[in-house]
Amino acid sequence: MGLFDGLLGGIVGAGMVSVIDHVLQQNGGVQGVVNQFEQNGLGATVRSWVGTGANQPISPAQLQQVLGSPALQELAQKAGLSVPELTAKLAELLPQAVDRLTPNGVVPKS
Repeated sequence: MGLFDGLLGGIVGAGMVSVIDHVLQQNGGVQGVVNQFEQNGLGATVRSWVGTGANQPISPAQLQQVLGSPALQELAQKAGLSVPELTAKLAELLPQAVDRLTPNGVVPKS
């Protein structure tokens, strides 16, 4: 996770790096996350994170819709946070993480 830590550590902080890494792993990487958001009607939002312009915001409720309550409950427990705390942090950090992991608006091929 070294490269990942280097890309995200400054914006996320140590505890949330593993949470975001888990979200990416469980959803098939950046491309999988993009697909999940597109399938749930949030394509324009997630494409703004990948693109080179400003990132559109996402609400904790929208995150819960896309990622699902069971997955978020598991992540919250691992992170030592409540689900509302976790979704609030993810709503703030996931757009930045996807933005950083898609330089020049290109989704990595892995």
